[in-house]
Amino acid sequence: QVQLVESGGESVQAGGSLRLSCAAAGNIFGIGVMGWYRQAPGNERELVATISSAGTNVKYEESLKDRFTVSRDNAKNTVYLLMSNLKPEDTAVYFCYSRIRTDRHADFADFWGQGTQVTVSS
Repeated sequence: QVQLVESGGESVQAGGSLRLSCAAAGNIFGIGVMGWYRQAPGNERELVATISSAGTNVKYEESLKDRFTVSRDNAKNTVYLLMSNLKPEDTAVYFCYSRIRTDRHADFADFWGQGTQVTVSS
């Protein structure tokens, strides 16, 4: 089976920075888009950023694009999210997302990490 293993979430003061990592592991034939979503208590899950397999197509939630940077290392099957100038409203569970093929004859399918907590205090 395929798993997305997240790391890097922690508590930080406003204005600080964090880097989240997500590594795909398991039976992987190919990986397409990877990215991040987040969900704050009482809110719906929302897009943070995604990045295509070649890194040439990057999409951000408009309100976050000046502070967050998504990147990936295909040799490590890993996607990163660098978060700068963090604000209390960034507090949320951050979920890794990826489209993955588990076999050469299989279509891409959606996979989600279990989430990592980011807490920003003022």
